[in-house]
Amino acid sequence: MDRDTAEPTADTLPGPNARRWVEFHQSHSAPSEYSHEFVWDVTREADGPFVTDVDGNVLLDFTCHIGAAPLGYNNEKVLSKLREFDLVEPMKIAGQDMYFGSGPTPEEAAFPGSSHLMEKLTEVSSQYGMDTVFLSNSGAEAMENAMKITHDYRAPAKYGVAFNGSFHGRTLGTLSLTKSKDVYTRQYPEISGIETVPFCADRGCDAGSCDCGFFAGGGSQLRNMLAPEGGHVDPAEIAFLTLEPIQGVGGYRFPSDAFMDEVAAVTDEYDIPLVVDEIQSGVGRTGKIWAADHYAIEPDVIASAKALRVGATISRSDVFPTEKNRLGSTFGGGDVLGSMMGAFTLDAIREHDLLANATRRGRQAREILRDDAPDTVVDVRGKGLMLAVEFDTAERRSAVVAAALDRGLLTLGCGKKTIRLLPPLDATEREIALGTGIFLDAIDAVSASARAD
Repeated sequence: MDRDTAEPTADTLPGPNARRWVEFHQSHSAPSEYSHEFVWDVTREADGPFVTDVDGNVLLDFTCHIGAAPLGYNNEKVLSKLREFDLVEPMKIAGQDMYFGSGPTPEEAAFPGSSHLMEKLTEVSSQYGMDTVFLSNSGAEAMENAMKITHDYRAPAKYGVAFNGSFHGRTLGTLSLTKSKDVYTRQYPEISGIETVPFCADRGCDAGSCDCGFFAGGGSQLRNMLAPEGGHVDPAEIAFLTLEPIQGVGGYRFPSDAFMDEVAAVTDEYDIPLVVDEIQSGVGRTGKIWAADHYAIEPDVIASAKALRVGATISRSDVFPTEKNRLGSTFGGGDVLGSMMGAFTLDAIREHDLLANATRRGRQAREILRDDAPDTVVDVRGKGLMLAVEFDTAERRSAVVAAALDRGLLTLGCGKKTIRLLPPLDATEREIALGTGIFLDAIDAVSASARAD
């Protein structure tokens, strides 16, 4: 497959082989979150955003596995480095402190491991004074550890603060912070002390124009909640305030600068640890390493995963517990391939100037979509290659996802009426033009079908 010339070629989706694979999987798998009955054939050709399924269909993937494959498939920027190594089992070993290396010294290492990945993560987070990392297996674990270390740091704190529309994971602890869909949390117990305030998703919102409820009473709900006169939460008893700089599952909601300025001011004034969930938005997706870098906020803790292939809680050494056995993870620090892929991804972003590419290609996609989308599209928004298209109805959104798939383009819904588009960070001008063209064709087809009905 040649990425420079590849085109989607999709017959009926899902095809007969895909249906058999899905049936086989679901006969043993507990129900989870359904996206597409798309079955990637890991033995067949794939390159960048192009991938082959088990029926031989070639698809253009603008999901990047919800950002967990930030450079797409078989990307030579990473694959060429992997080919250099003749690795031995085991590929996973136990524990943050069960060390592994690939040579006599870290400076002479044949390939990067977890120690190198942690070093690279502190380098790209040094603007926040961060110097310490705890690795885990997932974004939810990274957030759980963020909650744990801030509670330890602020002991005996009673409260945490989260925002409406948020998604922070599916463990019981992180579900207590998740305020997006009822299906995620229904009938599950919650940890106590979580306060919720509105997330201001109007990009032009300020104190004078706010209609979401965040700005209120001459200040903000956040500030009013903490006020010495009339507030109901003692700021000294707050372990953390957490937010996604850009809400993911909640609908790719991009906040206003005024909202972020107020969050920054309040957390600074009351010295509240700010935990930033960068699981979807981080590692270059927005044109900066962290989405927080676009705003005035100063994170105390960053939770990352997906694009790293491992979970990571990043902070300052003084925030982490000094007592041993306060944190632990069997495989967290011992995923040989995961750590290597995370390190190589960060290297590729730097070596190939992919932050700038994400910015350019994201601007290209937004311009095409804004210029050519019909009135049924009520908003096109994004930073870098974290893109969203919002429709007038949920039904139309779902129909466009299906129509795009029929044309060989993989997309994903989020929120109530929004489709998220996540091309690889090294997407080319041709790939953006091709993908947005297919997407617009899918929108037109849905509109034509609706008129015919």
